[in-house]
Amino acid sequence: MMRTVEILLVIIIMLGAFLTASHFAILPSPRTVSPLNLVKLASTTLQTLDADHSLSDTVFKNSSDPAWTSLQQALSACLPPNIIYNLTVYDTQSASGALYKLNCSISNAANMGVTSLVSSYLATSANANFTVTPQRINNTLYILNCSDANGWWITGYTAQNLAEDLYNMLSPYFEPSSIIMVNNTAQLGKLLNGTDRLGNEIKQNAIVINTFGECVPIPTEYCQGQPRGDEGYDSAGGQYAYTRYCHTLGNRTRAYNWTWVSIVGYPLYYVSNKQFFANQQNNWGIYGMNMTSQGGINAFLRALDGQRFQYNATSIVNGTLMTVYLSQDALNYCNQYGIYPSPSQSATRSLFLSINSTYNLRTTTYLFNPNGGTLAGAVYRNVVSGGLLAIGVARTPDIRLTALGLLCDYKPALIRSEYTVAGTSKLIVLQLGTVGGA
Repeated sequence: MMRTVEILLVIIIMLGAFLTASHFAILPSPRTVSPLNLVKLASTTLQTLDADHSLSDTVFKNSSDPAWTSLQQALSACLPPNIIYNLTVYDTQSASGALYKLNCSISNAANMGVTSLVSSYLATSANANFTVTPQRINNTLYILNCSDANGWWITGYTAQNLAEDLYNMLSPYFEPSSIIMVNNTAQLGKLLNGTDRLGNEIKQNAIVINTFGECVPIPTEYCQGQPRGDEGYDSAGGQYAYTRYCHTLGNRTRAYNWTWVSIVGYPLYYVSNKQFFANQQNNWGIYGMNMTSQGGINAFLRALDGQRFQYNATSIVNGTLMTVYLSQDALNYCNQYGIYPSPSQSATRSLFLSINSTYNLRTTTYLFNPNGGTLAGAVYRNVVSGGLLAIGVARTPDIRLTALGLLCDYKPALIRSEYTVAGTSKLIVLQLGTVGGA
Protein backbone atom coordinates (compact mmCIF):
# COMPACT_ATOMS: atom_id res chain seq x y z
CA MET A 1 0.00 0.00 0.00
CA MET A 2 2.81 2.42 0.92
CA ARG A 3 4.57 1.70 -2.44
CA THR A 4 1.46 2.58 -4.37
CA VAL A 5 1.14 5.91 -2.53
CA GLU A 6 4.82 6.68 -3.18
CA ILE A 7 4.45 6.01 -6.92
CA LEU A 8 1.42 8.29 -7.11
CA LEU A 9 3.31 11.08 -5.34
CA VAL A 10 6.23 10.77 -7.79
CA ILE A 11 3.85 11.00 -10.75
CA ILE A 12 2.12 14.06 -9.29
CA ILE A 13 5.48 15.80 -8.66
CA MET A 14 6.82 15.10 -12.18
CA LEU A 15 3.57 16.22 -13.81
CA GLY A 16 3.60 19.42 -11.75
CA ALA A 17 7.22 20.13 -12.75
CA PHE A 18 6.40 19.61 -16.48
CA LEU A 19 3.37 21.91 -16.33
CA THR A 20 5.35 24.60 -14.49
CA ALA A 21 8.22 24.41 -17.04
CA SER A 22 5.80 24.54 -20.00
CA HIS A 23 4.14 27.65 -18.59
CA PHE A 24 7.39 29.60 -18.46
CA ALA A 25 9.04 28.15 -21.64
CA ILE A 26 9.23 30.41 -24.80
CA LEU A 27 8.58 28.29 -27.90
CA PRO A 28 9.72 29.44 -31.42
CA SER A 29 7.08 30.75 -33.79
CA PRO A 30 5.89 28.42 -36.58
CA ARG A 31 7.54 30.78 -39.13
CA THR A 32 10.92 30.18 -37.50
CA VAL A 33 10.46 26.42 -37.30
CA SER A 34 9.28 26.15 -40.90
CA PRO A 35 10.11 29.39 -42.73
CA LEU A 36 8.48 30.31 -46.05
CA ASN A 37 10.96 29.80 -48.91
CA LEU A 38 10.29 32.87 -51.03
CA VAL A 39 12.83 31.93 -53.73
CA LYS A 40 11.17 28.59 -54.40
CA LEU A 41 7.74 30.18 -54.24
CA ALA A 42 8.76 32.82 -56.81
CA SER A 43 10.31 30.22 -59.13
CA THR A 44 7.27 27.93 -58.93
CA THR A 45 4.91 30.86 -59.51
CA LEU A 46 6.74 31.93 -62.68
CA GLN A 47 6.68 28.37 -64.05
CA THR A 48 2.97 28.06 -63.23
CA LEU A 49 2.15 31.31 -65.01
CA ASP A 50 4.01 30.16 -68.11
CA ALA A 51 2.68 26.61 -68.15
CA ASP A 52 0.41 27.54 -71.09
CA HIS A 53 2.93 30.13 -72.41
CA SER A 54 0.67 33.01 -71.34
CA LEU A 55 3.49 34.67 -69.37
CA SER A 56 5.86 34.53 -72.34
CA ASP A 57 3.14 35.88 -74.63
CA THR A 58 2.23 38.75 -72.32
CA VAL A 59 5.72 40.12 -71.68
CA PHE A 60 6.19 40.74 -75.41
CA LYS A 61 3.00 42.84 -75.60
CA ASN A 62 2.66 46.57 -75.00
CA SER A 63 2.22 47.50 -71.33
CA SER A 64 -1.22 48.95 -72.11
CA ASP A 65 -2.46 45.62 -73.43
CA PRO A 66 -5.31 44.04 -71.35
CA ALA A 67 -3.18 40.90 -71.06
CA TRP A 68 -1.10 42.64 -68.40
CA THR A 69 -4.20 43.07 -66.21
CA SER A 70 -4.99 39.37 -66.61
CA LEU A 71 -1.40 38.55 -65.70
CA GLN A 72 -1.59 40.59 -62.50
CA GLN A 73 -4.84 38.92 -61.52
CA ALA A 74 -3.33 35.48 -62.14
CA LEU A 75 -0.22 36.42 -60.15
CA SER A 76 -2.30 37.54 -57.16
CA ALA A 77 -4.30 34.31 -57.30
CA CYS A 78 -1.12 32.21 -57.26
CA LEU A 79 0.28 33.79 -54.06
CA PRO A 80 -0.86 33.67 -50.42
CA PRO A 81 -2.68 36.84 -49.23
CA ASN A 82 0.20 37.90 -46.95
CA ILE A 83 2.72 37.96 -49.83
CA ILE A 84 3.64 41.19 -51.59
CA TYR A 85 5.29 41.09 -55.00
CA ASN A 86 7.01 43.06 -57.73
CA LEU A 87 7.27 41.54 -61.21
CA THR A 88 9.74 43.33 -63.48
CA VAL A 89 10.43 42.63 -67.15
CA TYR A 90 13.72 43.56 -68.83
CA ASP A 91 14.60 43.68 -72.52
CA THR A 92 17.80 41.86 -73.47
CA GLN A 93 20.28 43.87 -75.50
CA SER A 94 23.12 42.65 -77.70
CA ALA A 95 24.73 46.06 -78.21
CA SER A 96 27.55 47.33 -76.02
CA GLY A 97 26.54 48.73 -72.64
CA ALA A 98 23.93 47.37 -70.24
CA LEU A 99 22.84 43.83 -71.02
CA TYR A 100 19.29 44.41 -69.74
CA LYS A 101 16.96 47.40 -70.07
CA LEU A 102 13.84 47.95 -67.94
CA ASN A 103 10.67 47.33 -69.92
CA CYS A 104 7.72 47.06 -67.52
CA SER A 105 6.89 46.42 -63.86
CA ILE A 106 3.76 45.47 -61.87
CA SER A 107 3.38 45.30 -58.08
CA ASN A 108 0.77 45.03 -55.32
CA ALA A 109 2.73 47.13 -52.78
CA ALA A 110 4.42 50.53 -52.65
CA ASN A 111 7.59 48.95 -51.28
CA MET A 112 8.86 45.45 -50.57
CA GLY A 113 9.60 45.92 -46.89
CA VAL A 114 12.83 45.09 -45.11
CA THR A 115 13.37 41.58 -46.48
CA SER A 116 12.54 40.20 -49.92
CA LEU A 117 13.90 37.52 -52.25
CA VAL A 118 13.85 37.11 -56.02
CA SER A 119 13.76 34.50 -58.78
CA SER A 120 14.33 35.08 -62.51
CA TYR A 121 12.97 33.51 -65.69
CA LEU A 122 14.02 33.93 -69.33
CA ALA A 123 11.19 34.07 -71.87
CA THR A 124 11.64 33.72 -75.61
CA SER A 125 9.37 35.22 -78.24
CA ALA A 126 7.31 32.75 -80.24
CA ASN A 127 8.21 34.78 -83.33
CA ALA A 128 11.96 34.44 -82.85
CA ASN A 129 13.82 32.52 -85.55
CA PHE A 130 17.11 31.03 -84.43
CA THR A 131 19.11 30.04 -87.48
CA VAL A 132 22.25 28.06 -88.16
CA THR A 133 24.27 29.44 -91.07
CA PRO A 134 26.93 27.14 -92.55
CA GLN A 135 30.31 28.59 -93.29
CA ARG A 136 30.85 28.58 -97.06
CA ILE A 137 33.40 26.19 -98.52
CA ASN A 138 35.69 28.43 -100.54
CA ASN A 139 35.90 26.10 -103.55
CA THR A 140 34.07 25.66 -106.84
CA LEU A 141 31.67 22.73 -106.96
CA TYR A 142 31.15 21.10 -110.38
CA ILE A 143 28.25 18.64 -110.64
CA LEU A 144 28.18 16.50 -113.80
CA ASN A 145 24.66 16.73 -115.22
CA CYS A 146 25.36 15.83 -118.86
CA SER A 147 22.16 15.23 -120.81
CA ASP A 148 24.04 13.37 -123.59
CA ALA A 149 25.49 10.59 -121.40
CA ASN A 150 24.05 7.58 -119.60
CA GLY A 151 24.74 6.34 -116.09
CA TRP A 152 25.18 2.89 -114.61
CA TRP A 153 24.83 1.37 -111.12
CA ILE A 154 22.43 4.17 -110.16
CA THR A 155 19.36 1.94 -110.02
CA GLY A 156 16.11 3.87 -109.62
CA TYR A 157 17.60 7.23 -110.55
CA THR A 158 18.95 9.19 -113.46
CA ALA A 159 22.17 11.12 -113.23
CA GLN A 160 20.17 14.31 -113.73
CA ASN A 161 17.91 13.53 -110.73
CA LEU A 162 20.95 12.89 -108.58
CA ALA A 163 22.64 16.08 -109.78
CA GLU A 164 19.61 18.16 -108.83
CA ASP A 165 19.33 16.51 -105.41
CA LEU A 166 23.03 17.02 -104.71
CA TYR A 167 22.73 20.66 -105.73
CA ASN A 168 19.90 21.18 -103.25
CA MET A 169 21.67 19.35 -100.44
CA LEU A 170 25.07 21.03 -100.83
CA SER A 171 24.01 24.54 -101.90
CA PRO A 172 23.94 25.91 -98.32
CA TYR A 173 27.67 25.17 -98.03
CA PHE A 174 28.82 26.95 -101.20
CA GLU A 175 28.44 30.39 -102.72
CA PRO A 176 25.66 30.22 -105.34
CA SER A 177 28.01 31.48 -108.05
CA SER A 178 30.54 28.73 -107.26
CA ILE A 179 28.17 25.81 -107.96
CA ILE A 180 28.40 24.88 -111.64
CA MET A 181 26.09 22.34 -113.28
CA VAL A 182 27.91 20.72 -116.22
CA ASN A 183 24.92 20.14 -118.47
CA ASN A 184 26.47 18.33 -121.45
CA THR A 185 29.70 16.72 -122.58
CA ALA A 186 30.65 19.82 -124.58
CA GLN A 187 30.72 21.82 -121.35
CA LEU A 188 32.70 19.02 -119.73
CA GLY A 189 35.20 19.34 -122.58
CA LYS A 190 35.62 23.04 -121.81
CA LEU A 191 36.23 22.15 -118.19
CA LEU A 192 38.91 19.63 -119.15
CA ASN A 193 40.74 21.48 -121.93
CA GLY A 194 42.61 23.72 -119.51
CA THR A 195 41.64 27.14 -120.87
CA ASP A 196 37.88 27.66 -120.92
CA ARG A 197 35.63 28.18 -117.91
CA LEU A 198 31.89 27.67 -117.63
CA GLY A 199 31.40 30.92 -115.70
CA ASN A 200 33.52 33.09 -113.45
CA GLU A 201 34.50 30.15 -111.29
CA ILE A 202 37.98 29.25 -110.08
CA LYS A 203 39.08 25.84 -111.35
CA GLN A 204 41.89 25.36 -108.88
CA ASN A 205 40.99 23.25 -105.80
CA ALA A 206 37.51 22.51 -107.17
CA ILE A 207 35.27 19.56 -106.31
CA VAL A 208 33.94 17.51 -109.24
CA ILE A 209 31.02 15.18 -108.51
CA ASN A 210 30.32 12.45 -111.06
CA THR A 211 26.64 11.57 -110.69
CA PHE A 212 26.77 8.83 -113.37
CA GLY A 213 27.74 6.02 -110.98
CA GLU A 214 30.19 3.55 -112.50
CA CYS A 215 30.15 5.49 -115.76
CA VAL A 216 31.72 8.86 -116.59
CA PRO A 217 30.70 11.18 -119.46
CA ILE A 218 33.30 11.69 -122.20
CA PRO A 219 33.27 14.69 -124.58
CA THR A 220 33.21 13.80 -128.29
CA GLU A 221 36.52 15.63 -128.85
CA TYR A 222 38.23 13.06 -126.57
CA CYS A 223 36.95 10.06 -128.54
CA GLN A 224 38.85 8.07 -131.18
CA GLY A 225 39.79 10.11 -134.26
CA GLN A 226 38.66 13.42 -132.72
CA PRO A 227 40.83 16.53 -132.03
CA ARG A 228 41.80 15.40 -128.53
CA GLY A 229 41.48 11.70 -129.22
CA ASP A 230 45.03 11.00 -128.05
CA GLU A 231 43.96 12.14 -124.57
CA GLY A 232 40.90 9.89 -124.51
CA TYR A 233 41.80 6.84 -126.58
CA ASP A 234 44.94 4.67 -126.67
CA SER A 235 45.09 1.35 -128.50
CA ALA A 236 47.56 0.15 -125.85
CA GLY A 237 44.49 -0.48 -123.74
CA GLY A 238 43.28 -3.06 -126.26
CA GLN A 239 39.51 -3.51 -125.99
CA TYR A 240 39.58 -1.05 -123.09
CA ALA A 241 41.29 1.70 -125.07
CA TYR A 242 39.28 4.45 -123.37
CA THR A 243 41.12 3.88 -120.11
CA ARG A 244 43.32 6.63 -121.58
CA TYR A 245 40.48 9.08 -120.87
CA CYS A 246 40.46 8.03 -117.20
CA HIS A 247 44.18 8.81 -117.12
CA THR A 248 43.41 12.28 -118.50
CA LEU A 249 40.81 12.82 -115.75
CA GLY A 250 43.48 11.88 -113.18
CA ASN A 251 45.91 14.31 -114.83
CA ARG A 252 43.43 17.18 -114.58
CA THR A 253 42.62 16.25 -110.99
CA ARG A 254 46.31 16.43 -110.10
CA ALA A 255 46.98 19.59 -112.13
CA TYR A 256 44.12 21.56 -110.55
CA ASN A 257 44.16 19.84 -107.15
CA TRP A 258 40.57 18.72 -107.66
CA THR A 259 38.66 16.35 -105.45
CA TRP A 260 37.03 13.86 -107.81
CA VAL A 261 33.88 12.24 -106.37
CA SER A 262 32.53 8.82 -107.37
CA ILE A 263 29.14 8.50 -105.67
CA VAL A 264 28.53 4.75 -106.03
CA GLY A 265 29.94 1.51 -107.41
CA TYR A 266 33.18 0.78 -109.29
CA PRO A 267 34.78 4.13 -110.20
CA LEU A 268 35.33 4.87 -113.90
CA TYR A 269 34.26 1.43 -115.17
CA TYR A 270 32.60 2.85 -118.30
CA VAL A 271 32.70 6.02 -120.40
CA SER A 272 29.52 7.37 -121.99
CA ASN A 273 28.59 9.57 -124.92
CA LYS A 274 25.15 8.89 -126.37
CA GLN A 275 26.03 10.19 -129.82
CA PHE A 276 29.50 8.76 -130.35
CA PHE A 277 28.70 5.36 -128.82
CA ALA A 278 25.13 5.24 -130.14
CA ASN A 279 25.57 1.64 -131.35
CA GLN A 280 27.52 0.34 -128.37
CA GLN A 281 26.09 -0.94 -125.12
CA ASN A 282 27.37 -2.25 -121.82
CA ASN A 283 26.05 -5.84 -122.29
CA TRP A 284 23.08 -4.91 -120.10
CA GLY A 285 21.13 -3.05 -122.76
CA ILE A 286 22.30 0.48 -121.93
CA TYR A 287 23.55 2.11 -125.13
CA GLY A 288 25.94 5.00 -125.53
CA MET A 289 28.59 3.35 -123.35
CA ASN A 290 32.06 1.82 -123.68
CA MET A 291 33.74 -0.29 -121.01
CA THR A 292 37.07 0.60 -119.42
CA SER A 293 36.80 -2.22 -116.87
CA GLN A 294 39.29 -2.43 -114.00
CA GLY A 295 41.86 -0.41 -115.90
CA GLY A 296 39.86 2.80 -115.54
CA ILE A 297 40.45 3.43 -111.85
CA ASN A 298 44.07 2.27 -112.12
CA ALA A 299 44.71 4.72 -114.96
CA PHE A 300 43.12 7.54 -112.95
CA LEU A 301 45.24 6.82 -109.86
CA ARG A 302 48.44 6.48 -111.93
CA ALA A 303 47.85 9.96 -113.33
CA LEU A 304 46.97 11.28 -109.88
CA ASP A 305 50.39 10.06 -108.78
CA GLY A 306 52.13 11.71 -111.74
CA GLN A 307 52.79 8.42 -113.57
CA ARG A 308 52.55 8.08 -117.35
CA PHE A 309 49.70 6.14 -118.94
CA GLN A 310 50.09 2.38 -118.93
CA TYR A 311 47.18 -0.01 -119.09
CA ASN A 312 46.90 -1.97 -115.86
CA ALA A 313 44.08 -4.47 -115.35
CA THR A 314 45.03 -5.30 -111.75
CA SER A 315 41.92 -5.43 -109.59
CA ILE A 316 42.03 -2.95 -106.72
CA VAL A 317 38.34 -3.35 -105.87
CA ASN A 318 36.83 -6.08 -103.71
CA GLY A 319 33.59 -7.21 -105.33
CA THR A 320 32.46 -9.32 -102.36
CA LEU A 321 29.18 -8.29 -100.75
CA MET A 322 29.83 -7.09 -97.20
CA THR A 323 28.08 -5.01 -94.57
CA VAL A 324 30.00 -1.87 -93.67
CA TYR A 325 29.43 0.69 -90.93
CA LEU A 326 29.86 4.45 -90.75
CA SER A 327 32.98 5.51 -88.87
CA GLN A 328 32.66 7.26 -85.52
CA ASP A 329 33.78 10.55 -87.09
CA ALA A 330 31.09 10.19 -89.76
CA LEU A 331 28.44 9.49 -87.09
CA ASN A 332 29.54 12.61 -85.19
CA TYR A 333 29.25 14.74 -88.31
CA CYS A 334 25.80 13.27 -88.99
CA ASN A 335 24.65 15.06 -85.85
CA GLN A 336 26.54 18.24 -86.67
CA TYR A 337 25.19 18.65 -90.20
CA GLY A 338 21.83 16.93 -89.79
CA ILE A 339 22.48 14.33 -92.49
CA TYR A 340 21.46 10.81 -91.49
CA PRO A 341 22.11 7.97 -93.93
CA SER A 342 21.76 4.46 -92.58
CA PRO A 343 24.75 3.69 -90.32
CA SER A 344 25.09 0.29 -92.01
CA GLN A 345 25.35 -0.21 -95.76
CA SER A 346 25.83 -3.02 -98.25
CA ALA A 347 29.06 -2.64 -100.22
CA THR A 348 30.26 -4.55 -103.28
CA ARG A 349 32.89 -2.12 -104.61
CA SER A 350 35.33 -1.50 -101.73
CA LEU A 351 38.83 -0.29 -102.61
CA PHE A 352 41.79 -2.20 -101.20
CA LEU A 353 43.83 -0.27 -98.63
CA SER A 354 46.97 -1.19 -100.56
CA ILE A 355 46.26 1.63 -103.04
CA ASN A 356 47.69 4.07 -100.48
CA SER A 357 51.20 2.68 -100.86
CA THR A 358 50.86 1.86 -104.56
CA TYR A 359 49.80 5.35 -105.58
CA ASN A 360 51.22 7.51 -102.75
CA LEU A 361 47.85 8.28 -101.23
CA ARG A 362 46.83 9.13 -97.69
CA THR A 363 43.33 8.63 -96.34
CA THR A 364 42.11 11.96 -94.95
CA THR A 365 38.51 10.95 -94.19
CA TYR A 366 37.07 7.55 -93.30
CA LEU A 367 33.40 7.52 -94.25
CA PHE A 368 33.19 3.84 -93.28
CA ASN A 369 35.28 1.70 -90.98
CA PRO A 370 37.86 -0.50 -92.77
CA ASN A 371 36.72 -4.07 -93.35
CA GLY A 372 39.12 -6.89 -94.19
CA GLY A 373 41.78 -4.67 -95.72
CA THR A 374 39.26 -2.66 -97.77
CA LEU A 375 37.40 0.64 -97.47
CA ALA A 376 33.90 1.11 -98.86
CA GLY A 377 34.02 4.89 -98.58
CA ALA A 378 36.85 7.33 -97.96
CA VAL A 379 38.66 10.42 -99.22
CA TYR A 380 42.12 9.65 -100.59
CA ARG A 381 44.56 12.47 -101.30
CA ASN A 382 47.80 12.20 -103.23
CA VAL A 383 50.79 13.43 -101.24
CA VAL A 384 51.40 16.08 -103.94
CA SER A 385 48.02 17.16 -105.32
CA GLY A 386 44.50 15.96 -106.02
CA GLY A 387 42.08 13.64 -104.26
CA LEU A 388 39.37 11.02 -104.73
CA LEU A 389 36.20 10.40 -102.75
CA ALA A 390 35.10 6.87 -103.68
CA ILE A 391 31.91 5.33 -102.28
CA GLY A 392 31.60 1.64 -103.14
CA VAL A 393 28.12 0.83 -101.87
CA ALA A 394 25.83 -1.49 -103.83
CA ARG A 395 23.80 -0.09 -106.71
CA THR A 396 21.23 2.32 -105.26
CA PRO A 397 23.10 5.59 -104.63
CA ASP A 398 22.51 7.52 -101.42
CA ILE A 399 23.54 11.12 -102.02
CA ARG A 400 23.56 11.67 -98.26
CA LEU A 401 26.72 9.57 -98.17
CA THR A 402 28.30 11.81 -100.81
CA ALA A 403 27.36 14.99 -98.96
CA LEU A 404 28.47 13.55 -95.64
CA GLY A 405 31.82 12.43 -97.07
CA LEU A 406 32.56 15.91 -98.43
CA LEU A 407 31.44 17.71 -95.28
CA CYS A 408 33.51 15.35 -93.11
CA ASP A 409 36.56 16.22 -95.20
CA TYR A 410 36.08 19.99 -95.58
CA LYS A 411 34.46 20.53 -92.14
CA PRO A 412 32.61 23.84 -92.70
CA ALA A 413 31.74 25.53 -89.41
CA LEU A 414 28.12 26.16 -88.40
CA ILE A 415 27.42 29.71 -87.21
CA ARG A 416 24.50 29.78 -84.79
CA SER A 417 22.46 32.89 -83.98
CA GLU A 418 22.82 34.25 -80.44
CA TYR A 419 20.09 33.30 -77.99
CA THR A 420 20.00 36.77 -76.35
CA VAL A 421 19.78 38.89 -79.48
CA ALA A 422 17.76 42.08 -79.06
CA GLY A 423 13.99 41.70 -79.22
CA THR A 424 13.86 37.91 -79.05
CA SER A 425 14.09 37.29 -75.30
CA LYS A 426 13.14 39.02 -72.05
CA LEU A 427 14.31 38.57 -68.49
CA ILE A 428 11.47 38.31 -65.95
CA VAL A 429 12.31 38.95 -62.28
CA LEU A 430 9.73 38.16 -59.55
CA GLN A 431 10.52 39.72 -56.15
CA LEU A 432 8.53 38.45 -53.16
CA GLY A 433 8.21 39.73 -49.61
CA THR A 434 5.79 39.30 -46.72
CA VAL A 435 3.41 41.80 -45.15
CA GLY A 436 5.28 43.40 -42.23
CA GLY A 437 8.69 42.78 -43.86
CA ALA A 438 9.77 39.94 -41.55
